[in-house]
Amino acid sequence: MPSITITHLRWSTPDGRAVFTDLDLQFQRERIGIVGRNGVGKSTLLRLIAGEISPAAGGIAIEGNVAMLRQTVQVGEDETIADLFGARAARALLRKAEAGDATADEIAEADWTLDARIEEALAKTRLPLSPDTPLAALSGGQRTRAALTGAIFAAPDFLLLDEPTNNLDRDGRAAVRDLLAGWRGGALVVSHDRELLEDMDAIVELTTLGAARTGGGWSAYRARKEAEQAAVEARLASAEKGVDQARRQAQAASERQDRRDAGGRRKAARGDLPNILIGARKRRAEESRAAGSRLADRQREAAETQLAEARRRVEIVDPLAVALPSSSLPASRTVLEFVGVTAGHVRGRPVIRDLSLTITGPERIALAGPNGSGKSTLLALVAGTLEPWEGSIRTPVRFAFFDQRVSLLDPAGSIAENFARLNPGTTNNQCRAALARFGFRAEAADRVAGTLSGGQMLRAGLACTLGAPAPPQLLILDEPTNHLDLDSLSAVEAGLAAYDGALLVVSHDGAFLEAIGVTRTVELG
Repeated sequence: MPSITITHLRWSTPDGRAVFTDLDLQFQRERIGIVGRNGVGKSTLLRLIAGEISPAAGGIAIEGNVAMLRQTVQVGEDETIADLFGARAARALLRKAEAGDATADEIAEADWTLDARIEEALAKTRLPLSPDTPLAALSGGQRTRAALTGAIFAAPDFLLLDEPTNNLDRDGRAAVRDLLAGWRGGALVVSHDRELLEDMDAIVELTTLGAARTGGGWSAYRARKEAEQAAVEARLASAEKGVDQARRQAQAASERQDRRDAGGRRKAARGDLPNILIGARKRRAEESRAAGSRLADRQREAAETQLAEARRRVEIVDPLAVALPSSSLPASRTVLEFVGVTAGHVRGRPVIRDLSLTITGPERIALAGPNGSGKSTLLALVAGTLEPWEGSIRTPVRFAFFDQRVSLLDPAGSIAENFARLNPGTTNNQCRAALARFGFRAEAADRVAGTLSGGQMLRAGLACTLGAPAPPQLLILDEPTNHLDLDSLSAVEAGLAAYDGALLVVSHDGAFLEAIGVTRTVELG
């Protein structure tokens, strides 16, 4: 029976931050949703299971084989669809054999059907693409679907899926849910997609306290989580009350003893008691005080032990808040203007044809349409990273472009260094204050961007674009919520809802679009 057994697992980041200290988990052939806050180690756990990184201590025993769908936050210029199938070396051998440079042993090992099987698998997910297609040329949704196809290509015992529905349109998300519903192997699914999590056999939550498993899907997990949180808070309140009560009782006992001692001293001072009786009373008073003190100490220690145990059950969470300065955008100001724009990535194959669009004042526009319909292409045109073939584009206000690959961040620089580079002229205090509002306080602001989880990287990108002293009057956001945990998502929604500039947003999350107050939808297709 295929299984994954994790025992006493320990792992820390290169800068020494402990992620797992003594983790024990076991997975059978079942569908497991893995949830938790950004940076708690969800993606790291999958990488450890996949063997991409090694634990510092403990073990991972795998019966069977695994295939992993990775987050594609940033991709290399030379990466192609074939890399998602783990086929780079095998295809290089084929090219070598075709050129007549392979040995007899290499020719015998060559998989001559590989390219055809890859193309057939892609066609089944409605991606009629060559294995040589660069990943950077694909939309986020197309890249995710291609990666999922690559993950199931070898029919593994376990699928390791890291945010599989990110960037997918409604049909794409439904396709992933259908795939998992019919999957006969095991699946470990890191996701914040509540619809997808509802179909899981169990939910495993990772926190700073360890891991907790709940049978059933998202609704069962949330019910248990709420009940457990209420119980923990009740135990904590009771323990705090017990400590306070023990201290008051000890104080009251001490005060009673002080009054008795004072009374004894007054009687002794009057001289109407023999010395032997005075000495006996003094000894009894001292013994009574010592006994009372020992009892009070025991009661206080017991209460403080219960309090410490209650506190150990409470996760320490640093809340995220997003507060943006005013953009001072006039209601009548033209923010963006497209006139007869035609554009694409490959000449002769336009993605956008003869598009005209105007945004005036603090409008909130959502771009809608299936994957590949041109949403990200339109945003690239606005940002100036892609030139139109025909027509004109005008952006007469300050704007910030936040793409789904977080390419605005230099992965080699720290979060603070990225903020300073993107917001020249800001002071260190301004930088630190802005980053703190997005949860990057103190040393966290000095973490290297390339070491962040997908959710943390996206949050860092938000901090660097939205945290400027004078925020842009137009925010261009391409799937900004993909890797955010649910608490961070709520904070970002609240911040954008209060933002007084214009928004141009691509998102497949209808609840998010409603929460930020989208006023108009532009359908592409």
